[in-house]
Amino acid sequence: MNDLIRFKKLEEQDLKLVAEIYNYYIEHSTATFHTTRVKEVDLQQLIPLGHGKYVSFLIYYNDVVAGYCYLGQYKNRPAYDRTAEVTIYLHHAFWGKGIARKAMLHLEKVAREKNICVLLGIITGENVPSVKLFERMGYEKCAHFKQIGEKFGRLLDVVAYQKLIDL
Repeated sequence: MNDLIRFKKLEEQDLKLVAEIYNYYIEHSTATFHTTRVKEVDLQQLIPLGHGKYVSFLIYYNDVVAGYCYLGQYKNRPAYDRTAEVTIYLHHAFWGKGIARKAMLHLEKVAREKNICVLLGIITGENVPSVKLFERMGYEKCAHFKQIGEKFGRLLDVVAYQKLIDL
């Protein structure tokens, strides 16, 4: 079977699906430091919609929404316009199918088109699948912040990975 993975620009009406995917991570993992469920209106502040440089996508796997990904603004200062944060969340039913790797390649391609040449992955230290993904994709660990978050009664580290891409 030839699995089809495609990307569609995320729009405001897609935020309900995004909230469903993201809320799973809030309730069942330390992949995010949110501790209570988010609503669509909350996501409007987190996910770039209609921005010229920082873009978001729904990820489809065989025509079913499998997740979402985006290039987010690292800091709201012009000096950082060459940098973006990479974010990928998959519905848990779609883990292990190579979708995140394809999403990463797609975001890197879009970053080049938008003249973004530094990509960052900011990850909870115990999120081994994400750490492995970034490492396999050529990102290098550039920071380790110890015990800066707390969730489920545990102190958590955050690690940062960076990749310089050619334009």
